[in-house]
Amino acid sequence: MLKLYTKFFPKLTGKASLFLSLFLGSLIFTSCASESYEKSSAPQSIVSSDAVQEVADVAQVTKELPTKKPQLIKKATITVIVNSLDQSVDAVEKIINQQKGYLLSLEETQLDSSYSRPNATVQMRVPQNVLETTLNQLAELGTVQSRNISAEDVGEQIVDFQARLSNLRRTESNLQKIMDKSGSVKDILSVAQELSNVREQIERITAQLKSLQNQVAYSTITLNLQAAVSSTNNQPGLPAQIQDSWNNSTRSLSEFTVGLMKLGIWLLVYSPYLLILVAAGYFLKRKFRSRPVTPTPQPRNSENS
Repeated sequence: MLKLYTKFFPKLTGKASLFLSLFLGSLIFTSCASESYEKSSAPQSIVSSDAVQEVADVAQVTKELPTKKPQLIKKATITVIVNSLDQSVDAVEKIINQQKGYLLSLEETQLDSSYSRPNATVQMRVPQNVLETTLNQLAELGTVQSRNISAEDVGEQIVDFQARLSNLRRTESNLQKIMDKSGSVKDILSVAQELSNVREQIERITAQLKSLQNQVAYSTITLNLQAAVSSTNNQPGLPAQIQDSWNNSTRSLSEFTVGLMKLGIWLLVYSPYLLILVAAGYFLKRKFRSRPVTPTPQPRNSENS
């Protein structure tokens, strides 16, 4: 710096030269400080490879998950009073086929008591996007007595299952690589057992995940059908009572006749034994009659003696 000073400003002396020296020194100090500050404030991008892999795995799992909308399992129950139970059941089957669903169960009860209503319970599954449409069609069968819908969010369970499957598949791949390498029989058997356990967990979690996804895709509807009963039908009419009496009497007569025929068949089959018993009784009776009767002595009176 002094050489540059004497070269370019040889004639400056005294206070002027001192002032110029201080000015140049301050400029150099400021530039050095600024450069060191920029170097010290630059961000460091040193990250471990494991952390990068973990972040990549989480990003991949998150990308595969349906996070845009909740994963809901919907169930609905509806009770409808209808005029004709048989016709309503047939109409329900048509509605199920129309909505691309399927029938789970059908239970129909026909009660003998005139004071009770015949009823039927139908359980079905339909795609979730047509749940409301299906309920509206079922409501048109008659008079709706009750209707309710419940929902359960299983999004967290699906996320958990998918994350566990991703980890298990990675473990399966690593174990398979170990199996491919040569080693002792003991080590190979140990790795094979661990690989079998991992694959069993994968199959179980996969089944649970598919079950949840199926329940999300298809909603369950429980339909209760009740037949409407008119007040005029509580007591049977006179023709119906006469018809019932005639049916009961003819049934009783036929049962009595069949009973007599069965008794005759039994007697016919056991007739030889009955004849033997009758003959034995007849001979015994004659034998006892043919014996002479011995008169019994009468006691003497003490006065005659």
